[in-house]
Amino acid sequence: MSEKFISITSSDGREMVIPRDTTTGEELAILRHSTAHIMAEAVKDLFPSVKIAIGPAIEHGFYYDFDYEGAFTPADLEHIEGRMREIIAENRPFQREELTREAAIELFTRLDEPYKVELLRDIPEEVVSIYRQGGFIDLCRGPHIASAGLVKAFKLTGVAGAYWRGDERNKMLQRIYGTAFFDRKVIEDYLEKLEEAKRRDHRRLGKELDLFSISDEAGAGLVIYHPRGAMLRFIIEDFEKREHLKRGYQLVIGPQILKLDLWKRSGHFDNYRENMYFTEIDGQQYGIKPMNCLAHMLIYKSRVRSYRDLPLRFFELGTVHRHEKSGVLHGLLRVRQFTQDDAHIICMPEQLHDEIKGVIDFVTYVMGIFGFDYEVEISTKPEKSIGSDEDWEQATSALTGALRAKDIPFTVHEGEGAFYGPKIDIKLKDALDRRWQCATIQCDFTLPERFDLVYVGADGERHRPVMLHRVILGALERFIGVLIEHYGGAFPTWLAPVQAVVLTVTDRQIDYGRGVLAEMMDAGLRAEGDFRNEKLSLKIREAQIQKIPYMLIIGDKEVSSHSVTVRLRNGENLSAMPVNQFVAMVQDKCRNYQ
Repeated sequence: MSEKFISITSSDGREMVIPRDTTTGEELAILRHSTAHIMAEAVKDLFPSVKIAIGPAIEHGFYYDFDYEGAFTPADLEHIEGRMREIIAENRPFQREELTREAAIELFTRLDEPYKVELLRDIPEEVVSIYRQGGFIDLCRGPHIASAGLVKAFKLTGVAGAYWRGDERNKMLQRIYGTAFFDRKVIEDYLEKLEEAKRRDHRRLGKELDLFSISDEAGAGLVIYHPRGAMLRFIIEDFEKREHLKRGYQLVIGPQILKLDLWKRSGHFDNYRENMYFTEIDGQQYGIKPMNCLAHMLIYKSRVRSYRDLPLRFFELGTVHRHEKSGVLHGLLRVRQFTQDDAHIICMPEQLHDEIKGVIDFVTYVMGIFGFDYEVEISTKPEKSIGSDEDWEQATSALTGALRAKDIPFTVHEGEGAFYGPKIDIKLKDALDRRWQCATIQCDFTLPERFDLVYVGADGERHRPVMLHRVILGALERFIGVLIEHYGGAFPTWLAPVQAVVLTVTDRQIDYGRGVLAEMMDAGLRAEGDFRNEKLSLKIREAQIQKIPYMLIIGDKEVSSHSVTVRLRNGENLSAMPVNQFVAMVQDKCRNYQ
């Protein structure tokens, strides 16, 4: 067999021949899930008191949850990796057995594995499967690789807390993460990207660049924007408003709370209330909005609408609140209060195709501005949903038809749509080739029915419109977190909260420096001055750490020639130039989103 390929036999007897550099797919998931079992065996060998929970393969690797009274340390991970290598060298086979559920409960009770017993009590099947490798036994559907020796490249990557079954009312377990590949070179490349991701972590850069903070005093999942972070958000919001107005959207603003009866009518109370906050005023129950659609429908209903009015496109930078569990909160990427660039397009059914295509074009344009490629998924009717099968089929067909008309490839995720309609999800690909969920387009025949939205058609009769729920960037907090990591904090000139800083060599240049700063600010540039009596090298280093695009250095020569010497944050120096020439250069970059 060619060295570029590897043959593996899974524990269910399947022979698979795959490229050594496979980085996705079922085969890799099998390898990673098997490595998770090997890790669990190693942990049990080294820490016999540990109780095992679950250990699946995930997008970039695997994890296993453990109930352990101590705290796993980096040194512990090294020891676990060492034991894993010993197990792999022994090349123990993965052996599948089938037991009745009651026999499996008896087995795991005898092994003192309460989490496995709890899982078994919730399994409806009368027969279950277990896997053995050596003396280690795990409850598992499988499949696995034939033997441990097939694991050639793995790495444990970290430890985090995780509530049992994702419920914060349950015990906090310790989750050990790892990854595995079929080829050592591939895992080396992956680990290099992982280190780069740590350097780009938006939580670290947010602190270093003084963009935002999240304070326990204020509350978990609540973002406090500092001046530079607020400026970054303002720039993005201003961009969004201008681009929406160009495309015929109307700006609207809805209230933060609405009566509970509205949330019951919409289906949110029955299908989404575990993610909502509620309050009471004068004996009346209210829901704090997790979404903006209800107020937009009330705006539509505020007067009679004609077919000539449609489509109507209502856009709101709407702040919403969602009750996220504390275990999933993560910097800007998962918060409890966030602002969406939310819009609802209410149109006739025959306009639906063109409106969906228009949103796709909008997303494509904006992603190009920010430098993102993307992938597309369609999510279909979930088990918990409202509306008729006919409406769901029509909505799904509209979304898939628009994508096919645009010749955009997509994958289908069955059962993962919103409770009121199917959706297109657009996953951004960042500089490290990671995927991020941002834009979405949801097609909804159901809420217009529930809220009795109508328009008067050309025939003078009342007709039911369709509604598209859509975001372009999604949650601004999440998008800003992604942007920070995508650019590594070095924002392009048009996005940079501070575009230029004036650095004087000595106190003699301060008056001239203040004049340069005033001229830039009068022209609309975002600029600061550093007129401290410090070494120029220190000022330059600090400006570079802050990732400011331009440093304008002013010494006696620049004062006498009425110019500035421009230094880029990458260390490159431009020729000295008049201030107005520098201003024009920056303005041109901003016009071209550079």
